[in-house]
Amino acid sequence: MGFSYVYISYIMIIVAFLITLVADIYLRTRYSKYRKIEVKSKITGGEAARKILKSNGLENVYVVETKGYLTDHYDPRSKVVRLSSDIYNGTSIASVSVAAHECGHALQDKEGYFFLRFRSFLVPFVNFSSKFGYLAVLIGLIFGAMNLAYLGIALLVIILLFQLITLPVELNASKRGKMFLAKEGIVDSSEKSMANQMLMAAAMTYVASLITTLMELLRLVLMVIANDRD
Repeated sequence: MGFSYVYISYIMIIVAFLITLVADIYLRTRYSKYRKIEVKSKITGGEAARKILKSNGLENVYVVETKGYLTDHYDPRSKVVRLSSDIYNGTSIASVSVAAHECGHALQDKEGYFFLRFRSFLVPFVNFSSKFGYLAVLIGLIFGAMNLAYLGIALLVIILLFQLITLPVELNASKRGKMFLAKEGIVDSSEKSMANQMLMAAAMTYVASLITTLMELLRLVLMVIANDRD
């Protein structure tokens, strides 16, 4: 493998790490700031979620408290919005914003939002690719089995596709969340911009994840091509 490929590879690793780090710091900074600012409506994240779901005809979707830090998510199989304790019990800008975002996913599910359905379809393929994609590339490079290495690259492309599909899903959920917060009177006009910043910070982590995966894939492609030429 040529020196230039090794040099570029190390640069890409560092850049990918920095992108992920900056996005994570930005999210945690926004969350730390807005979890201290209480909404004037005094409504908790759990209450906000139930109010939004009821207003959109989603009484069959449950809202439950779950453990962890920013472990909030919507489970389409169980029809449950799971909110971490801080979000579920909190009455902050951060709490209602995250809750509204997860309700956005529930409404996507109800409406059969294409990108959400496509992402769910890809899950088993992504799980398989995550287990065997890197392994195939590694074995291919070690033993000079370049066809196997290229197969591994193809499997890893599925992960990139999954993250590419995830981006519009998350951005759309945040867009819906902003609408819910205003429509239901959970935040007033003076609090909208803060809620928007919180939701945008969360979305940026998915952008960073997509860029990082793309760079990692390109790095592996360069490695495989370099070994194939040797």
